[in-house]
Amino acid sequence: MAERLTVTLHELVAAMDAYADAYLQRHHGVSFNLFEFLAALVEESPVDITGLARCLRVSKAAVSKRVPSLVAGGWLITAHGPGRRVDLTPTAAAIELVRSAGGELEGEFAAVFAEDAGGAAGTSVTIAALNERLSGLTRILEQKELP
Repeated sequence: MAERLTVTLHELVAAMDAYADAYLQRHHGVSFNLFEFLAALVEESPVDITGLARCLRVSKAAVSKRVPSLVAGGWLITAHGPGRRVDLTPTAAAIELVRSAGGELEGEFAAVFAEDAGGAAGTSVTIAALNERLSGLTRILEQKELP
C-alpha cells in the first residue's frame, strides 16, 4: 500500500472494480463495465446520450458507440428527441440487473468493510456514513476552483 492518500484511494477503487467485475461475471454473466453503464442509465433515466456521457465521464462518442449493442442485447431503448437528441431508457431487464446485482455488491462491500476493524477503538464507521462522507468530499472537489 502507498503512503499517499491519492494513491491509496486509487488502489482501493481499482481493487473494488476488479472484485465487482469478477463477482458480476460469476453471478450475473456481465462485466462491471456494462453494470456501471446500466447503473448510471437507471439512476439518471430519463437521459440523453450527452447527459449519460457526462455522468459516466466519457465522451458522447463513447456512449453512442455502445448504444446499438445494448439495444440489441435488450438493455436499453432509444427514442429520438428534439433535434439530434437521442433519449435512452433502461429496459426492465436492465433495471432488475442494477437492482439485484447492485444490492448484492453493496452487501459484499459492506461485509468487507465490516471485517476491517483496523482503526483505533471506537473509530469504526457505518457504510452509510462512509458513503455520505465520500460523496460530500466528491461534491466539494467537483465545485472547487483551481488556484
